[in-house]
Amino acid sequence: MQNKGLIKFFAILFALVSIYQLSFTYVASHVKSEAKAFAGDNPDKELKYLDSIGKEKVVNLGFTDFTYNEVKNKQINKGLDLEGGINVILQISIKDVLKGLANNSKNPVFNKSLADATANLEGNKSYLDKFFEAFDANSNGTTKLASPEIFANRNLQGEGGIAFEMTDAQSQKVIRKKVDESIESAYKVLRERIDKFGVTQPNIQKLGATGRILVELPGAKDVDRIKKLLGGKAQLEFWETYKIEEIGNFLVAANEALKKTEIKKTETKTVAKDSLNALLTDTKDSTEAKKGNNPLFDKILGQGGGPVLGYFAPKDTATVNAYFKRPEIRILLGADQHYAKFVWSKPTTIKDAKAKDIEVVELYALKGNRDNIPAMNGGLVTDAKDTFDQMGKPAVSMQMNSQGAKVWEELTGRAFSQKSYIAIVLDNIVYSAPGVTSGPIAGGRSEITGSFDVAETKDLANVLNAGKLPASADILQSTVVGPSLGQAAIDAGTMSSIIGFLLVCLWMVFYYGKAGWYANLALLLNLLFLFGIMASFGFVLTLPGIAGIVLTLGTAVDANIIIFERAKEELREGKSLSEAVATSYGWHGAMRSIIDANVTHVLTGAILFIFGTGPIKGFALTLLIGIVTSMFTSIFIARIFIDRNIAGKGDLTFSTNITKNWFTNFHFDFIKIKKFTYIFSSIVVVVSLISIFFVNGLDQGVDFVGGRTFQVKFEKPVDATVVSDELSAAFGTPVEAKILGDDDQLKITTKYKIKEDGVAVDEEVNQILYKALAKYYPNTSYDKFTNTYDGKKVGVLQASKVGASISEDIKTNSYWAVLGAMAAIFLYLMVSFRKWQYSLGAIAAVAHDVIFVLGIYSLCYKFMPFHMEMDQHFIAAILTVIGYSMNDTVIVFDRIREFIIGNRKGSFEDIVNASINTTLSRTLNTSLMMIIVLLTMFVFGGESIRGFIFAMLVGIVVGTYSSLFIATPVLVDTISKDDKHTIEDKHNKA
Repeated sequence: MQNKGLIKFFAILFALVSIYQLSFTYVASHVKSEAKAFAGDNPDKELKYLDSIGKEKVVNLGFTDFTYNEVKNKQINKGLDLEGGINVILQISIKDVLKGLANNSKNPVFNKSLADATANLEGNKSYLDKFFEAFDANSNGTTKLASPEIFANRNLQGEGGIAFEMTDAQSQKVIRKKVDESIESAYKVLRERIDKFGVTQPNIQKLGATGRILVELPGAKDVDRIKKLLGGKAQLEFWETYKIEEIGNFLVAANEALKKTEIKKTETKTVAKDSLNALLTDTKDSTEAKKGNNPLFDKILGQGGGPVLGYFAPKDTATVNAYFKRPEIRILLGADQHYAKFVWSKPTTIKDAKAKDIEVVELYALKGNRDNIPAMNGGLVTDAKDTFDQMGKPAVSMQMNSQGAKVWEELTGRAFSQKSYIAIVLDNIVYSAPGVTSGPIAGGRSEITGSFDVAETKDLANVLNAGKLPASADILQSTVVGPSLGQAAIDAGTMSSIIGFLLVCLWMVFYYGKAGWYANLALLLNLLFLFGIMASFGFVLTLPGIAGIVLTLGTAVDANIIIFERAKEELREGKSLSEAVATSYGWHGAMRSIIDANVTHVLTGAILFIFGTGPIKGFALTLLIGIVTSMFTSIFIARIFIDRNIAGKGDLTFSTNITKNWFTNFHFDFIKIKKFTYIFSSIVVVVSLISIFFVNGLDQGVDFVGGRTFQVKFEKPVDATVVSDELSAAFGTPVEAKILGDDDQLKITTKYKIKEDGVAVDEEVNQILYKALAKYYPNTSYDKFTNTYDGKKVGVLQASKVGASISEDIKTNSYWAVLGAMAAIFLYLMVSFRKWQYSLGAIAAVAHDVIFVLGIYSLCYKFMPFHMEMDQHFIAAILTVIGYSMNDTVIVFDRIREFIIGNRKGSFEDIVNASINTTLSRTLNTSLMMIIVLLTMFVFGGESIRGFIFAMLVGIVVGTYSSLFIATPVLVDTISKDDKHTIEDKHNKA
């Protein structure tokens, strides 16, 4: 091997750089351990301790030193599945942005196009593209985007804006630019909010031009609070309100009108004895009221007064909203109340008739107008701080600009003179509605008080200072992982990695003797390089990423196996040790097979990285890095040890006394039995397809169909069927509950309101889940049940949500990823082998393997003791199977090509059979290494990835079979008779 000194230099350099980079991870981990010991079980105390030493020096190398903050930023970052925390994908509403750009245009073509774009949105289709398509269809050339009543308004005119004479194509370019600017603005607002929230090492990034923003908050624990922080538009508004005596007549009239359309109830209810009840007593139907036949008033739980129209149960708000939206109800409003807006407060607690605490929300009527513009908005606020009011309750103080100060003085003056109230509304929720008792407030400084806690005032001040989002940010997908679950994942991953490493090393020494030791040293260095690269470039380590590392253990020795097997062949043909090694490392030895096999791995890994999201990207990235490092260490580092032995003792062996004759002189006619293998595989494929499409189908996870999943740990073992029935009754829709690992842990899945976005819906789901399961947790509060914290043993350990729109994207991406991987491999093999028959044989084998795995999952998912869902992890497994199925096929095909170029005598079938038999040791050994590490991960890797590993395990076993019994027979059957005769004539003449 030439340039051996240069390779040694780079190997030593890479090793030193890797050790240097990994040392930061070691130091950071050590400091965290000290902080945990200092804080005990108090996470807040631990965080304060780490913050306090952030600028202290914790590493001194003599020539330079590093503070804890610097060390922390250089460590290997752990993903949320290992660290715990919250992962959210937000969708900035392009519809809201377009409405804002069009100045809330009332143009019917514009508004119909918005509605059509929403209704017809498809997976991986941009909302903006759909809007433009809908506008073209709806306008039919009669209305232009540059119409003055749409986008050529005052806000968008001028330089870089839209002029009246622009064509639709020109307008589209400007609109796209403005939408991008709005998304960038939203990104900056969210970045500022998160920075002020105080989470360690947050990650926020835009996902292409989709309007989606990924937010990862490692270590974050307060689920509801963080979702409000991220999803809240921070649209602060100040509205004048109607008093109960001003709107009471309308409520009475609405109640009477609803009696005619709503189903009358037979049970008796007690109507709240407040001012509305007094109004009711003047009606002829007061007796009927006592029978519970009042659709609106029967829902009132407590007395209102002033601006509060009454107290209602949170679950009744949707019904009451629907009542007030009916045209026949709204027409009952007085002429001056035509634009009244009915809104709710945040939940609060009152006493019922039995002095029992009940949760309620207050109903308000705001003085709206034709343009739906508040008397004053939060854009005039220049500064906000969390503080406490005169009663010692949490509040937010605000300073307004000069325009705001003037408007505020007029607004408070009017409220003072009219004895009315001003509602303070944030994101359409009333936080308080105070009156003004001391005259107009001048100077622009004021204070927001209400039913706040300290965290809420901090967050409110934060979002006001950061600014409001240009459009609503809907949570399309979210994952919440508790720190205890993350630690369990680390433990499982570490265990599987160590056991997998030891098993691979033991097998290599057992089968290849001293050469196996050299391969193991190269493998050890490979792991050092892999972790060093991840630390150097700030890559994130995830649980699937650990799976990728363990798989790298198997693939890293594949190249050594191919080389060692070739060297054994050369030695059996009488070559010296040095000649055999030189030939095996040459292009016409093992290198061509190694390159072809690894290119197919790279192609599938790259496609997986492109189409995958979150942890799946981590898995793909680890695989890709592992391919590069294993190639370097297998080809160059192991070679250095081998060459040193040859130059010294020269006693190197590529086998042991036990294995030296394994698979030698093996002559099995694989082609002869192709009819039987075709029949067997055809039966398997047909049964699989029938099960998939007509009988069992596939267990599609929430990644593909949308929904919410919760991993819930109970205090005692529970009956999954009973829990499923209880939750189905609570949600009013079917809820699936499956045992996850132990009998005291369930995976709960629901599609309740999955098409509705918003923080309020997420919180509602959490509340329903908690109340339905409360009897199993007599000593656990809602916060303890829902939120994550260190040492959490029971309650929600992990939660995820996948919205309907993003699930469609995931499904579309998955189809394209699988088809793209197969197409890329087909093209590569056709170029490499210069005959399409090789590509067809390989793709036939791959298609067979994919259908086989899908069939196993379809047939077995109902009774297997672990989950077998179709999700992103499953697609990652399928793509991995495609890559590794090619490995064995390429080895055989390369030997066929070699024998065809050479002088091997016999028929074409004889050449193919000889190719399979002479490479059988390589085929079985490379597959065995993969099976060993996959079995290790299946047993020790943890419940959450067991289905993922099982798919790869089945795929590798089936892939080995198909390489021998499908790929090569298809090649033999598709090669033309003329080509076969040409090959046979050449060889037999020679």
